[in-house]
Amino acid sequence: MLSRRSVRIKAMQLLYSIDRDKAVTKKELIKNYDFCITQSYELFLYNLYILMEITSCAENDLIKRKSKHLPSDYDKQFTDKLYANKLIQDMVTNKELNKKFTALKFESKINKDYTRKIYEAFAKKDAYKSFVANETNDSETLELLLELYRFCRQDEYFNEMLEDAYFNWLDDKSLVVGAVKKYLKALPTENLKLYSEFLPEDDTVQDFGKTLLKKTLDQQEDLMQIVIPTLENWDHDRLALVDTILIQLAVSEMLNFPTIPPKVSLNEYVELGKQYSTAKSKEFINGILDKIMKTLQTENKLNKEGRGLIG
Repeated sequence: MLSRRSVRIKAMQLLYSIDRDKAVTKKELIKNYDFCITQSYELFLYNLYILMEITSCAENDLIKRKSKHLPSDYDKQFTDKLYANKLIQDMVTNKELNKKFTALKFESKINKDYTRKIYEAFAKKDAYKSFVANETNDSETLELLLELYRFCRQDEYFNEMLEDAYFNWLDDKSLVVGAVKKYLKALPTENLKLYSEFLPEDDTVQDFGKTLLKKTLDQQEDLMQIVIPTLENWDHDRLALVDTILIQLAVSEMLNFPTIPPKVSLNEYVELGKQYSTAKSKEFINGILDKIMKTLQTENKLNKEGRGLIG
């Protein structure tokens, strides 16, 4: 579920944290990295749980409409199919999945008043009314659930629940959203542990991410010896901390991961500078890393494997 870019971001944030708090040890930093990875996976599961809770509001909606003294035509034809459909019920009846929800104490994290408000707002949408009023197949149900999820991501109550429960929601949002969509599209399924297939892969989070973090931390002084000569008139002590960390990570990646083209590393950290640092960081980081990359190539210090990996 996690990409190399996402673990680069986590490495950057953790290196920033240890610079701000010198009392943090390397062991604690690595432990924090593992915790961040776990949080990303839990965030995926929490999104599924919230969706399930929102759709369950259709049951109460049905009860209220059926109890009206003067029901409208829409009230009379209303059903709780948003919750009773095969796709959502696949999650509701999945004991393995619900064990995970229980173990992670999602019920205590959710705000049921918020889920009700989200449902009530979505219930006013023409797409939902059309879904209720017409016969629908699994494909159409999926489209409606995906529309509900799109609606949720724009809703302040939904985002507040996510941000309150998981600090990494904004950083991991795009990856989690992609995983949730993929999960919904696989329903219904006989695989009761389908959710486990979305666990972060070891080659990304361990072989790449954790190694990158450790190497950069261990080699910081050596990395700065490579960086400082390229700064020319810049005082490295006055560089933005995020820029410094991104440059260190990029150089560490160029030196320690022979299967990653140096240009890929350069481009990735330039983009992170654009996203996480100052307005001028993109050009600055690009210029510094381009010089470093060319110097390392000239000195034959980039031992890359495979075709097209140099340059």
